[in-house]
Amino acid sequence: MRLAVLDVGSNTVHLLVVDAHRGAHPKPMSSEKDQLRLAEHLDRKGALSRDGVKALLESVHRARDTARAAGCDDLLAFATSALRDATNSAEVLARVQRETGVALEVLPGEDEARWTFLAVRRWCGWSAGRLLVLDIGGGSLELAVGRDETPDVAASVPLGAGRLTRDAFTSDPPSRAEVAALTERVRDEIAPIAGRLRAAGRPDRAVGTSKTFRTLARLAGAAPSSAGPGARRTLTAQGLRQLSAFITRMSGPDLAELDGVSASRAHQLVAGAVVAQAAMDALGVTELEICPWALREGVILRRFDMLDGTTGDDRSAQTSPGGLGPLTTHRARWS
Repeated sequence: MRLAVLDVGSNTVHLLVVDAHRGAHPKPMSSEKDQLRLAEHLDRKGALSRDGVKALLESVHRARDTARAAGCDDLLAFATSALRDATNSAEVLARVQRETGVALEVLPGEDEARWTFLAVRRWCGWSAGRLLVLDIGGGSLELAVGRDETPDVAASVPLGAGRLTRDAFTSDPPSRAEVAALTERVRDEIAPIAGRLRAAGRPDRAVGTSKTFRTLARLAGAAPSSAGPGARRTLTAQGLRQLSAFITRMSGPDLAELDGVSASRAHQLVAGAVVAQAAMDALGVTELEICPWALREGVILRRFDMLDGTTGDDRSAQTSPGGLGPLTTHRARWS
């Protein structure tokens, strides 16, 4: 079965086409990205602007046509923090479906954490024991912990690298006072969630996913992307502290010159490092293993579990109608 997954995030609209079937490793066939930075198109009232809606419609149109041309059997389309936050989200979603035939589902933050956890569990396997999973996005931070395929605790907090960069920094590079104030704020917001995760039991392995963690690990000495997804990559707390002291003195354009840093996200890296360090400190993590699979892969795996009728997750049955849980998935109208 050929499946297309469209991920509308705060920074990027990403279309991933895979060939897969139940019990098989999803084989990526193609990947396309549009750097829309939707979160930066929210106006003062929190609504997605006219330009933002236009860019989103154009991107979804292209993704739909690409998926159709690739012969995909199904298109799963979901949105995360930017559209979750938008005050005109319902209106935007209705327009996207009306004009493109693609039904975008806004994932609740806890579901985002849950499906990311599923992807990490499948990648790491049962021998990993109790997993702690951290995922820093553009708009939110997802955390989950558990021994099974469904986490015991799944949480989402509005501590994404892009959001914090816009909210907390007025200069590039940010001042020491701004970095210190952001660090204190992030620690305060993470503390209650960290308490819940620690109460669920000490993890056997801590894992980080997302572009932010991959970039931080690369800058701290992890293998480059050319080594392939199977190369073991880690980020230590000590390495992160040393790296943070270095990058907080650099501007976005200077950071973009470093190996492994994308120009479109360079300006968010300092805030991402602040979140990563605060989360690791709060959870007592000295080393994170970097996992190449994250939310998109979790959605794909979930889809094939549903086809087999064995979700193994009673709590997921609470997902709202039209969601990416066991009730239904979205099929694009190839028109």
